[in-house]
Amino acid sequence: MATAPWTTEVPTALLVLADGTVIEGRGVGAAGTAVGEVCFNTALTGYEEILTDPSYAGQIVTFTFPHIGNVGTNDEDGEDLNPAARNGAVGAIFKADVTSPSSYRAAGHLDDWLKRRGVVALSGIDTRALTALIREKGAANAVIAHAPDGRFDIEDLKRQAAGWSGLVGLDLAKEVTSGQSSVWTETPWVWNEGYGEQAEPTMHIVAVDYGVKRSLLRLLAGLGARVTVVPARMAAEDILAMKPDGVFLSNGPGDPAATGEYAVPVIRDLLKTDLPIFGICLGHQMLALALGGSTGKMHQGHHGANHPVKDHTTGKVEIVSMNHGFSVDTASLPQGVRETHVSLFDGSNCGIELTGRPVFSVQHHPEASPGPQDSHYLFRRFANMIRERRGEPAVAER
Repeated sequence: MATAPWTTEVPTALLVLADGTVIEGRGVGAAGTAVGEVCFNTALTGYEEILTDPSYAGQIVTFTFPHIGNVGTNDEDGEDLNPAARNGAVGAIFKADVTSPSSYRAAGHLDDWLKRRGVVALSGIDTRALTALIREKGAANAVIAHAPDGRFDIEDLKRQAAGWSGLVGLDLAKEVTSGQSSVWTETPWVWNEGYGEQAEPTMHIVAVDYGVKRSLLRLLAGLGARVTVVPARMAAEDILAMKPDGVFLSNGPGDPAATGEYAVPVIRDLLKTDLPIFGICLGHQMLALALGGSTGKMHQGHHGANHPVKDHTTGKVEIVSMNHGFSVDTASLPQGVRETHVSLFDGSNCGIELTGRPVFSVQHHPEASPGPQDSHYLFRRFANMIRERRGEPAVAER
């Protein structure tokens, strides 16, 4: 993965792993350095959504698909709630050099977009070999560096990589959550029309923001909901004072046990009510903690848009979008908490429900941004729980 001995090209970017491995490439995006955990994502499309997903805070994303950037960037596909805060991945790794955009929706070049967001990236390396390394040794702590003049203090970069504490024990939700409450009304994108507006809501959902994605909020609004987004540390009594019909626990980055120190007590207070509760990703993990389960770090995590998951409640298999490096320990789930979804890749937990209560969660990202829309039924399931609580007829999930 180092520069071939017969080339005279000076590398302008480096990836330095915590074990001292140095991988040379060509710099893309912002100049400078960033420390994070290196993972790989197997999605074939949606790189703008991936890099702006707040769940990737503290991570450097290796794209296994070789051609990244060929459809450019635009102002519609970002997922972070506050683009000015530039929440999302700190670094990116590509196999092929970024080409000029070729899409009618393109509004700019990926390289310029990365610079504006401060994302350090490199291209021109064997991403297959790096992916194989991660699969063998696990997600690695690393420093990614881009210097246009090709000058690096490699020993200092090695020290930075080796000295980073990693994601275990790290509460990153506090870095990406909303600073204050806000109302969300935008509905999903429609081809040739753009995003819509929910002007006549029929229910009220409070979304606890641990690093929420815009597409999740759009789907909630598309259900007919007025969505109130609240900060991760908001107390249960303040949430209940808003008189929601249901509570949504969002995705987010970092170690669920760390964020759970303040989030789990809030969730437990919400569980004392009869409100429908729906969690995903980090919200799923912390719901499991609140119910008495435990979570742990995965070897390489799940990152991609082609993961098969079985829904035990229907017997169906769906292809889903995933982005997580921690998982719920199925064996730790107490009586009364049922496993509803399981990964068909490795058997890890992907969903739970509280028996006899309108409380459930999934590990994957059911909004599918990017990815297939097999899991959109989960939002309708949540809406039906709200309708049932109000004595209203349900609608078909599919």
